[in-house]
Amino acid sequence: MAAELDGPKLDGPSIEPRSGTAKQLVVFLHGYGADGNDLIEIGRAWQGLLPDAAFVSPHAPRPCGQSPMGREWFPLMSREPTERWDGVQAAAPAVNAFLDAELKRRNLPPEALALVGFSQGTMMALHVGLRRAVAPAAIVGYSGILIMPNDAMSDEFAAQIKSKPPVLLIHGDADQMIPVQAVTHSAQGLAALEVPVEWHISTDIGHGIDQEGLRHGAEFLAKQFARRR
Repeated sequence: MAAELDGPKLDGPSIEPRSGTAKQLVVFLHGYGADGNDLIEIGRAWQGLLPDAAFVSPHAPRPCGQSPMGREWFPLMSREPTERWDGVQAAAPAVNAFLDAELKRRNLPPEALALVGFSQGTMMALHVGLRRAVAPAAIVGYSGILIMPNDAMSDEFAAQIKSKPPVLLIHGDADQMIPVQAVTHSAQGLAALEVPVEWHISTDIGHGIDQEGLRHGAEFLAKQFARRR
């Protein structure tokens, strides 16, 4: 499961569908300082509800600046106001190339795709997913945020949005890395773009995913994939 890019090649672990034939593709985008192995086991937990889904979890293309054993989609070093916005834009082509290659390899249509992100991976999932020529079936974002230029909606930003897949945001109310208020910020931004959005707050959970959050994510994907049949 590799995609040739202008520079690096994205690759990572995968799980083949329990049914034997892939009808859907679920792509996990991991958080800052982790790698594809961090999320792939979620796919195994979700196979009961998503027996026709193949799961892939690419490693981000860059060594992490603050955790050399891990990877990053984009640097988080300067803390400049534009750092995240510049970062998601720079990383998007690599992610899109990987998604296109995986769909083609499995002979799946673009609407058979779902994106699942955690933290920085959620930033990437929302940025890429809303700009795909054909809307993914769904996006699930854990512990992340919708990145906008200068953290504000603009006509230029809105004009970039090409697709409006249903989105589920899940966040811990004890998250000290990305505060739970990010859900409100993101949901308001998505609603302003007329993107259908739901959210779930996990009680007493920090920057991570609990079993209830996993259950909500799996059920959301199963519901959205069923609508595509």
